[in-house]
Amino acid sequence: MTLWTGLVLFVIVSYLLGSVSGSLVLGRARGVDIRSLGSGNAGSTNAFRTQGLAFAFGVMTIDVGKSVLGVALARWLAPRWGLEPMTAAVVVATSVLIGHVWPLFHGFRGGKGAATAVGALLVVWPQGALIGFAAWLPVLVLGGWVSLATLIAGIVVFLASVLWSPSGTQWQLIAYTGFVAGAMLWTHRGNIARLRAGCEHRFERARLLRRRMPR
Repeated sequence: MTLWTGLVLFVIVSYLLGSVSGSLVLGRARGVDIRSLGSGNAGSTNAFRTQGLAFAFGVMTIDVGKSVLGVALARWLAPRWGLEPMTAAVVVATSVLIGHVWPLFHGFRGGKGAATAVGALLVVWPQGALIGFAAWLPVLVLGGWVSLATLIAGIVVFLASVLWSPSGTQWQLIAYTGFVAGAMLWTHRGNIARLRAGCEHRFERARLLRRRMPR
């Protein structure tokens, strides 16, 4: 198999894998389309708000798991196909994310891609996933804005990849985290507009410090 044939095959298969949207697959089994409920987004946050914790956990498992599976397989198969493992992993991670946001099987209307991006990071750069979580959690706890926390985490992970990527994988990680940060800005553009207008929805149950403060 030639280099380009392998890369094209990786792109096609991983895009199709990304197109398996957790909320839409589980929603179909339940007889609901969460794109018509709540915020209208096919992601785990809206799944939790409209369908509950168990449903959201299933959505998260699928959306993270498909990325973990795709990237792990890419790293395993790449040497056998004459490809550099990290390059193949980043190509697959990017394609899975694109499939999640614009899924072939669901009318090209998918989720915003945060959980799917995290799944890939857990395989290719676990430290980056921890850095992102460390940036995401305080913003969520203090402000209750899932969208803002996600945007900040995406930018922080990109900057961290520029500064601290492991040697030999730097350009691949910078390219992927840069793509993820840009994708998060694009998929959250409606949230950004609502944040600027002061009307973005807060996840009040996540605002732990406010709940502990005396009224």
